Amino acid sequence: MKNNFPYNSIHFTGIFGSGMSAIAQYLAALGIHVTGSDRLNDSPDTERIKQHLLNSGCTIFPQDGSGISQNTGAVCVSTAIEETNPDIAAARTLGIQILHRSDVLALLVKNSRCIAIAGTSGKSTVTAMVFELLTACGMSPSLISGAALRSLEEKGMLGNAFLGESDLLVIEADESDGTLVKYKPYASLILNLSKDHKPETEVLAMFQQLASQSTWVAINADDSKLKLIRATTTFGFNENVDFKGDKKKNEWYSSTISVNQVDYTLPLPGEYNGSNLLAALCVCKFLGCPEEHLVKASANYKGVDRRFTIYRTKSGVTVIDDFAHNPAKIRAAVTAAKKLSDKLIILYQPHGFGPTRFLRNEYVKTFREIVRPSDMLCLLPIYYAGGTAVKDITSQDIIDLIKCGMGNGAGSFQNQGECENNTPIRLPFNAMAVDGREEAITVIQQHVQKDSCIVIMGARDPSLSSFVSHIVECF
Repeated sequence: MKNNFPYNSIHFTGIFGSGMSAIAQYLAALGIHVTGSDRLNDSPDTERIKQHLLNSGCTIFPQDGSGISQNTGAVCVSTAIEETNPDIAAARTLGIQILHRSDVLALLVKNSRCIAIAGTSGKSTVTAMVFELLTACGMSPSLISGAALRSLEEKGMLGNAFLGESDLLVIEADESDGTLVKYKPYASLILNLSKDHKPETEVLAMFQQLASQSTWVAINADDSKLKLIRATTTFGFNENVDFKGDKKKNEWYSSTISVNQVDYTLPLPGEYNGSNLLAALCVCKFLGCPEEHLVKASANYKGVDRRFTIYRTKSGVTVIDDFAHNPAKIRAAVTAAKKLSDKLIILYQPHGFGPTRFLRNEYVKTFREIVRPSDMLCLLPIYYAGGTAVKDITSQDIIDLIKCGMGNGAGSFQNQGECENNTPIRLPFNAMAVDGREEAITVIQQHVQKDSCIVIMGARDPSLSSFVSHIVECF
């Protein structure tokens, strides 16, 4: 046992994943011998991740079982890893324990004073904010996140993990695979609830269990869906809250809120980021952060990779790169982008066939409500990460449903290609699905104007960042 971690060595199958790479780096920093493998080992899109992991002390193997030996203390897998994976087969042959990513993270939570950030939207951003604010206040927290912080990238790190000097550990508590119920943190911050990976009732039950296992709990009182959760304190912009904020200004480059007549300005646009900041301030004030440090740290917040990242091009076109991958996040990102331009070209890559099928009606309703007549909507093919997914839905099916006029919520259609009353409508905006990225670029070039804003959204796909860079280069 080293640093209260029960394994001297651990192997990560799928180590390039955002959650997996974060835990791997953190354990390597603790002095644990870390190895790993990934199916994208030879992909240029993951070369940066691979090099950072190697630099942090991790050893990378091909995903063929060769990284597993008698000296391996345990094998860590995520929900995305299937039973047929060669690493799992090798571990079972050698009798080595297989742990889920969340089980490893639960061990680290147990050994720290953990602040867990939960919610269906905004987790990565608020996790980053809390970490940066606590750091600015001299509290030296640790971090395990699902996204890269630019403040850490600027220091030459991968950006999603950091080992501080105190017992504080800030983590992103993910509900997508139902595993956040394994954590028993010191403090929990629950941001919001909307349909994403699972039904809302199921996610609410998880949030309630997390709250019951936490010493201190803060919930967003502005989200009525969270009102059944037992909370130590509430935050929000409504009157009847314990930690109240006031909305001040929301400009294309910043958002300002006020707490107890003190202004906090964040260098990010969007009302949702004002809410994110209020949540972060709530927990930081609870932990004793001085007001003057929090004001300065908010203004200096660096942001998170692919969370409303803005690129200004020489031709006057603005490009926004965002991780949005569910209807609530898409709505927030597009609403914020409308402040930048009167014409948006919205390019979205749905993630996974199962999630797209689960959210199809909500996608349709959201796009019909947020896309203006001057805007354009373009859907890329659904991202396929491998495995045994049933490929029975396409991006064209979503466009067809939008043109059918469905916007009344889930359950209006039995099949994704079926129109209610069989009556397609004429849309007030241009919407289409493309066969691939080259066609998407052609479509963008045909519709883009000076001062247009291109909003590119999608999750998980490591090649999206290079695609965004290519689009930026085009202008």
